[in-house]
Amino acid sequence: MAQPAAVDDVFYALSSPIRRKVLEQLASGPATVSELAAPFGMKLPSFVQHLSVLEQGRLVKSRKQGRVRTYEIAPEPIKAAEDWLAERRRQWESRLDRFDAYVQHLKESENQ
Repeated sequence: MAQPAAVDDVFYALSSPIRRKVLEQLASGPATVSELAAPFGMKLPSFVQHLSVLEQGRLVKSRKQGRVRTYEIAPEPIKAAEDWLAERRRQWESRLDRFDAYVQHLKESENQ
């Protein structure tokens, strides 16, 4: 199972609609900072802070070639968050199944 701190970083990075849109852009392929920033109409330093959060959450990787920094998506941490959510879902489905069985048992007891 994923480390809680790593999952926390992923969820924090995903908490911003701007960062989620950046990830959607990167799903199409690598892009430069300028290409990623263009749709948002933000000052570049503010936008770069969003990229930093995505890097801290390990959701993106960057490389610098000359003066151009290019970002690409790193799907592994998203998988860790998916696994965490899937485990919560399994727990709740199990609890709800037990509750449903209990309610059915109560109904059958009332009908006898």
